Amino acid sequence: MNTADLGLPVSVPSTALFTDQYEFTMLQAALKAGTADRRSVFEVFTRRLPEGRRYGVVAGTGRVLDAVENFRFDDDVLGFLRDHGIVDEPTIQWLADYRFGGDIHGYPEGEVYFPGSPIMRVEGSFAECVLLETVILSVLNHDSAIAAAASRMSAAAADRRLIEMGARRTHELAAVASARAAYVGGFHSTSDLAAGFRYGIPTVGTSAHAFTLLHDTERDAFRAQVDSLGRGTTLLVDTYDVSEAVVAAVEIAGTGLGAVRIDSGDLLMVAHRVRRQLDDLGARDTKIVVTSDLDEYAIASLAAAPVDAYGVGTQLVTGSGHPTCSMVYKLVARAGSADPGAPLVPVAKRSAGGKLSIGGRKWAARRRDENGVAEAEVLGTGPVPEPLVDRQLLTELVKGGEVVAREPLDTARERHIAARAALPVSATQLSRGEPVIPTEYLM
Repeated sequence: MNTADLGLPVSVPSTALFTDQYEFTMLQAALKAGTADRRSVFEVFTRRLPEGRRYGVVAGTGRVLDAVENFRFDDDVLGFLRDHGIVDEPTIQWLADYRFGGDIHGYPEGEVYFPGSPIMRVEGSFAECVLLETVILSVLNHDSAIAAAASRMSAAAADRRLIEMGARRTHELAAVASARAAYVGGFHSTSDLAAGFRYGIPTVGTSAHAFTLLHDTERDAFRAQVDSLGRGTTLLVDTYDVSEAVVAAVEIAGTGLGAVRIDSGDLLMVAHRVRRQLDDLGARDTKIVVTSDLDEYAIASLAAAPVDAYGVGTQLVTGSGHPTCSMVYKLVARAGSADPGAPLVPVAKRSAGGKLSIGGRKWAARRRDENGVAEAEVLGTGPVPEPLVDRQLLTELVKGGEVVAREPLDTARERHIAARAALPVSATQLSRGEPVIPTEYLM
């Protein structure tokens, strides 16, 4: 959800300059050439998944819809374009009335995707569609990368809880988007209050080592925290000696202590020791939270440890080594004239160099076996085969310029969990491999 869903005030600036300059120079030239009004179809897709990944995760769709709605040229923006000579005056006048009036279809947020999947399809005049390229790719490439990393971590964590805590490791605005994408990918909460405010994601947080170091003794710090936050709080026990800290924590908070957090050392060994110590002290219901530069591999290595929750920061907000999905926004079909009835002609780049595209306005469907497990991503430009009619993936997001597909963020999160569960079991293996299902083309 966004702040509008929560009934909270928000000031949304124009997204019109989240754009590369060449979008504007193409617009100016097309207006002058008389081709700007030709009906066009652009598709967002990736030619390959990040190396070793077996599936991708669509995230950021809701933010794309926000960006399209707020793609407006106010006086300040138009003044910037005019003062810097970026476009000529006729183009300025055209932009002053800009409102996207086309249609957008896409994979619903949380869905998985594969090489070639038409994750989003934008249709309208060339002029109105081409301006949206950069902002759409900025959102989808970033958010989908974070969601894919989150999904892998979620699979590795199984039923244990995951806390997103990467705000201090990335740009302040990227931190909010990362928390949202992580939630779609399976995380349960975030430390970032801006993400909680804007999207309604549950927020958590207690104390850092600085709080312990502020006080004269560790016991004083624990006592201050428990007095303020209650016995259900989480105490950080690795500032000095972990064993001594656990004893102090239980003595001060009692056996009803909510949790202890471990942020350093051999987490597997320390977690076992702390669990035994807590049990011996009677704090059998006290949870153990571990942090410290975790990624999906570290989380998987702790599967046998008595850990109840993981806090993940740096590796999550950087896509666990893959901070982008290499998605592109390509013209795949256009009309031969500005006549509204002119038929669409498939177009595609054909030069050598490994960047070939497949022209044509595509549908997408996921074929499943008799057990409901996905076995192929099927794309086509002609009629949809009868067995795949009910398996189509593209949904209507914007119709005639109006957003028609708002949904709560929890819906996207639940969709992803279901979509991942419908993939072959090897999808969640952390070993490097090819996409878990092939992409097939029916042209």
